[in-house]
Amino acid sequence: MRAAWISMVAAIGIIAAATVMTGTASAEVTSGYQVGESVGAMTVTKVTGNPLDGVPDGKTLCYRCKMGSRPVVMVFARTADEKLGKLLKKLDEEIEEHASAKLTGFVNMLGTDPDAIKKDAAEFVKLHGIERIAFVVPEDSANGPADYKIAPDADLTVVCFKGGKVQANHALAKGQLSEEKIDAIVEAACAMTE
Repeated sequence: MRAAWISMVAAIGIIAAATVMTGTASAEVTSGYQVGESVGAMTVTKVTGNPLDGVPDGKTLCYRCKMGSRPVVMVFARTADEKLGKLLKKLDEEIEEHASAKLTGFVNMLGTDPDAIKKDAAEFVKLHGIERIAFVVPEDSANGPADYKIAPDADLTVVCFKGGKVQANHALAKGQLSEEKIDAIVEAACAMTE
């Protein structure tokens, strides 16, 4: 009887732990400007990518300001992995397809060592063959500008805006970028061209 009771308590503990772990992994992350908000200015340094944007690598500017009222996919990424590469490659293709609507995008790489971020970004762009998306590093490279409200627990924040107003926001914790999320982000980007 005692052994059965101990087994039952252990099973309940395992189920409770699995529930907590699942709840944490799938918890919603709020990060970045939200739908309907206006996107403010910020200072970044262009590292690489999109040679047709007229901004030389190494230039410091407000890249968001340069985009004007165009439909923009603005990404804040802490991890440059294969899933991010897949997302950006799909966005790169959509930017080419929707060139007449002037769809554009840029990636803010985040981290504590700006020099390492710049080097890694250049390698990432080359490895994944990304051609139409600029990679920049914000002045506050750890979390981006304070008024952008990029959450420290957000591994990826994607803000889609047009005319300076947010149309869609996708914020994900580390490991949450799935095929479904990639499709949803690409769909939000394309919706701005209609």
